[in-house]
Amino acid sequence: MIKNVVILIFFSFLLVSCNVFKCKKKDTVSQLEGNWELNYISGPRIAFDGLYPDKRPTINFNIKENLVSGNNSCNSYTGKLKVTENKIDFTQPMAATKMMCMDGQGEQVFMSTLSKVTSYSVTDEGKTLNLISGDIAMMRFTKK
Repeated sequence: MIKNVVILIFFSFLLVSCNVFKCKKKDTVSQLEGNWELNYISGPRIAFDGLYPDKRPTINFNIKENLVSGNNSCNSYTGKLKVTENKIDFTQPMAATKMMCMDGQGEQVFMSTLSKVTSYSVTDEGKTLNLISGDIAMMRFTKK
């Protein structure tokens, strides 16, 4: 009898701990949900305000539909969202509008940098999104 009770308690703890870890993983991904505005991009020698003089790029994550969309300072884009825990993949083809842009290189810099991103972190109590390549923060966004 005591042996059965001990086994029952053990499996109860196991079940509870599995559910806690599932929620934690899901919670990490759910922090991406919503609209974000770019405030830093790594790489170009042109000042941030020079790359995006009129409009800053945005990114929107729809976790339920597994979609990513936004505006790259000129054109809108959309594609499939591929995210697992803190790993993220923007190498899937994205659809984009084809408006003529007079802002210079900002659009190309944004899209090429986005394709290099391999992971992310959400900091500042959910207010800042860092898109990372290897161990280098390539882009930083603020929650809108």
